[in-house]
Amino acid sequence: MPHLAHISLVIRDYDEALAFYVDKLGFTLVEDKQEPNKRWVTIRPPGASPDATTILLARASTPEQLAVVGGQTGGRVFLFLETDDFQRDYDRFTRNGVEWVRPPTAMDYGTVAVFKDLYGNQWDLIEREKKS
Repeated sequence: MPHLAHISLVIRDYDEALAFYVDKLGFTLVEDKQEPNKRWVTIRPPGASPDATTILLARASTPEQLAVVGGQTGGRVFLFLETDDFQRDYDRFTRNGVEWVRPPTAMDYGTVAVFKDLYGNQWDLIEREKKS
């Protein structure tokens, strides 16, 4: 059965991206290997299963690619990071210097806040309402 293996995130620099996603957000580094013409770097959220979709950190290599770093979705929320403990992750991200665009809000579907990554891409941190 086909499945989504990777999502490309266009970045400026591998090491600064790893410092943000791995060190600040706690993502797991899945692969980091040098290939003949590029570096192949994939990450996934902490606790995600080994077969979960990964984020491919894709360094911009043309002026057109560099122009979309931080704006791949034209200002809309790009990725949705679901958690089983909103407060724990919100507090950890805040301690690690993550910039919040919208504060935590209780919605019908759960609790959500919006943060920016190091390039300005917007992410939702969301904990879904527990079903009774």
